[in-house]
Amino acid sequence: MRALIVDDSSFIREYLRHLLNRMDVVCEEAKDGSDALAVLAAEESFDLMLLDVNMPVMNGLECVKKLRAAKLGPEMKVMMVTTEADHSFITTALDNGADEFLMKPFTPESLREKMLLLGVIAA
Repeated sequence: MRALIVDDSSFIREYLRHLLNRMDVVCEEAKDGSDALAVLAAEESFDLMLLDVNMPVMNGLECVKKLRAAKLGPEMKVMMVTTEADHSFITTALDNGADEFLMKPFTPESLREKMLLLGVIAA
């Protein structure tokens, strides 16, 4: 299992890596959406992308739109990691290729539950 963690906060990237490593998930990191697309274009294969919404250079919504349009990682699940609770934003993100949302602040248990829901880990 491989995951791409995309967040402009090095603290959040490190925290997610720590939690995922405890679940035997191999992680790579990107600091924004543009960086993530470059990693994916290098033909890296991932099962899951944890994608922050609010980032400089390219935000999470722009990133998910572009990666789905370019068919980068077509089988990869995209979990938006965000503080955005606005229903219209969530609907827009889902319509543009996001698969699930993890609301900040989150717990290790809520991350695991979302991963189970997406089918990227087994119970």
